Amino acid sequence: MLVACMAYMPALGNAISISSKLDSTFLLMGKQTALHVEILQDKDVSGFFVNENSDTLCKYVEVVDRLKADTTDLGNNRIQIKRDWILQSFDSGLYVLPPLQYVAGDDTFKSSSLSLKVMPVNVDTLTNVHDYKSVESVPFHLIDFLPDFLVDYWWLFVLFIVIIAIGAIVYLYMTKKINIVIAHKPQIPPYEEAMQKLTELKERKLWQAGQEKEYYTILTDILRNYIDRRFGINAVEMTSSEIISTLRKNKETKAVNEQLEQILEIADFVKFAKVRPLPDDNEASMARAVNFVSETRPVPPPSEATENKTPGAEEAQQKNAEGGHK
Repeated sequence: MLVACMAYMPALGNAISISSKLDSTFLLMGKQTALHVEILQDKDVSGFFVNENSDTLCKYVEVVDRLKADTTDLGNNRIQIKRDWILQSFDSGLYVLPPLQYVAGDDTFKSSSLSLKVMPVNVDTLTNVHDYKSVESVPFHLIDFLPDFLVDYWWLFVLFIVIIAIGAIVYLYMTKKINIVIAHKPQIPPYEEAMQKLTELKERKLWQAGQEKEYYTILTDILRNYIDRRFGINAVEMTSSEIISTLRKNKETKAVNEQLEQILEIADFVKFAKVRPLPDDNEASMARAVNFVSETRPVPPPSEATENKTPGAEEAQQKNAEGGHK
């Protein structure tokens, strides 16, 4: 038994196998496809195909080109040879491709037979499917090596790209429109915003409900935001002492700086020392906040009506001056 196995091993080592497969078993009439041929053999073996120089595999399937072979060393004195044959057919129908015959020495090896279905196309659109004039100068086309679903359903990809483009245009248009609306939205002046929020805070009656900490937190936030917008001072990020020290240098806030200092001092006691001020202190803090905002309100520029003298004003002034002299 062992001798029989050893005698069989050289036969396996010298064996030659040939296989073939198509890129696709379906082919549109006038298009091209590749027939992949693979040969496994020993290095020192030389062979050839019986139909090497034939222009056809069968009556209606042509061999357009035979590409250069690609050889790979597998080791153990074995090699792999890969080669592609480019096929084309201009007649629709189902064709059986005969086995490829590979002759090596005194033996002939065959691949399995394959089936190829050639699909018909309209005569008017045939030139759009394949350019016959270019076949003479170019052995094969790039489109012939694309997957079939890309070629057959190209319109789906075009439709998808169009939908994406329309969506992008609509998104950009809506974003631009929103930005324009936001840009043109008028902003409430600092004084009016502060007074409006102080009124809303007073109406909420937080300290009357025992929520002194929330009351002073909102009150100081209103004042900090007002100072930030009114004087360009980043009061939101400052401590109470830093705010007072900065405002002492401002001429517009010197007169009411003490009132703000009292508000911030009570607020710090409430928020950090958990002190509960008297009701009078809470009401006084609101009154001081309203007075601080009112006293630091920007003075509007004089209008043209007050700048220009009214008709007859100069004459009346002159009469009054003459009456005084009399």
